[in-house]
Amino acid sequence: MNAENNAFRRKLERGAELRAVRSWGGNAEEDAELEAADAEEREKRRKVDDAARVEYLIRDAMNHGKFDNLKYAGKPIPGLGEHYDPDWWVKGLIQRERLSGIGPPAILLRIEDSELDARLDQQYTDKQVRDILEDFNKRVIEARRQLQGGPPVITRLRDVEAEVEEWRQRRADAASPEPETEPPGKRTWWQRLWNGSG
Repeated sequence: MNAENNAFRRKLERGAELRAVRSWGGNAEEDAELEAADAEEREKRRKVDDAARVEYLIRDAMNHGKFDNLKYAGKPIPGLGEHYDPDWWVKGLIQRERLSGIGPPAILLRIEDSELDARLDQQYTDKQVRDILEDFNKRVIEARRQLQGGPPVITRLRDVEAEVEEWRQRRADAASPEPETEPPGKRTWWQRLWNGSG
């Protein structure tokens, strides 16, 4: 098979040489040789089916090392085997390009919902927390009303009073650190000296 490919390659190279000579004004003998090489090449292409041609191209690329050092060599292909998501390309683009603020409202609201507690923890007053939660709930309701296509809006509404109470609890937990107690037997030298025991 390899010898056959080399012979075919030599004929193609010869045909290219003849075409080059022809463009410079070759004679009738060279023209006939060129036509014969072209006819033979067309006949060979007609006889070879697409599967064999693809197999040859893959083997040739492997021999040249074009498949070496691929990104996912030896690793599973990401996304293979998962359910079909019609918006996979939008999600992939947003993730690859690290875009924020653009995309379908359903996806943006889900992302914002996952980061909302951290955002609330950065606020200082109950009013700020309530304003953020009310704005978030208003945008979720508005996104549910609009039927613009894309993925469905499944982001849940936040209970403002419950969220404010949780925010207060998180702040209280962060503000009051647990008292540090020394384990028994770990007294400093001056405590031992003061108490008179060693």
